[in-house]
Amino acid sequence: MTIKEARTYGSNILSSVEGKKKSLTPSLDTDVLLEHLLSCDKTHLLFHGEKELSKEEEASFKEALNKRCTGLPVAYITGHKEFFGYDFLVNPSTLIPKPDTELLVELAIKEIENRAALIPMPPITICDMCTGTGCVGLSIIRYCADEEIVSPQFIPSLTLCDLSQEALNLARENARILLKPIKTASYSFIRTNLFEETCGKFDIIVSNPPYVPAKETMELLQDGRAEPILALNGDVENDGSLSSTRDGLSLMRRLIPQAYQHLNTGGMLFVESGEYNAKETAELFLQNGFTQVKTFNDLSNQPRVTCGIKEKTDDTGFDNPSSM
Repeated sequence: MTIKEARTYGSNILSSVEGKKKSLTPSLDTDVLLEHLLSCDKTHLLFHGEKELSKEEEASFKEALNKRCTGLPVAYITGHKEFFGYDFLVNPSTLIPKPDTELLVELAIKEIENRAALIPMPPITICDMCTGTGCVGLSIIRYCADEEIVSPQFIPSLTLCDLSQEALNLARENARILLKPIKTASYSFIRTNLFEETCGKFDIIVSNPPYVPAKETMELLQDGRAEPILALNGDVENDGSLSSTRDGLSLMRRLIPQAYQHLNTGGMLFVESGEYNAKETAELFLQNGFTQVKTFNDLSNQPRVTCGIKEKTDDTGFDNPSSM
């Protein structure tokens, strides 16, 4: 089987899957699987279409296609996913980083830019709560270093928190790879149920917590995506039992007041929520003492990230990135 034949074969196989497990992008999925298998890019596939796959490569390719036909996401098959321009290791213990979540990173970086303009610049501490792969917090730190948002001696310190030890192990590996070029990077990991085991206070807290209602969570997982229920279902009590509200906000109702208590005065909380409960999330911010509460839309113009300030009255000067 040549590369050209493999591309056609894979696209046809994935197109033939019926129901919720069917790929919406069979050609793209096929190419990504081949690129990973052959350690090449799309250009290589296009210009080396007559190259024969080895028997081992062909067998591995067909195995990957079989996995994709079950609904398993390509990222779980390859073990990689790009987010905010960086490559992250992923596995089924965490959610796959989504483009909409990049808004969370953009807003936090904007706040760091605001603080970097102060003279003298204060040290900045960041907490990434419900970190998963670590993609949000690690992207913030790496971007600040790459784009020289702050000087090397003022790189923010980062604390990454999650209830799942498997997620923390993956975040630790991503941190080792992504932050290796930053000699002044300071980061730590805490296994904790929200802020229960977290000491101290932070200047910025970012979080992409579970916020999907229980019913929608089960419907989402019927497509075979295999993402962890723990990272999706927002209708859980502190002990892990199912809440009675069923609106996806049970965890959020605990997260927001706890975050307020763990922010320094003037600190900011940035939280991702679903378009179906973003308004309620903003109301929770206000009920728990946050001021200047704002909700920003994602690239699909859906409300996605809500932020607020602890005991601070001056204007942040934010613009909605989706409207820039």
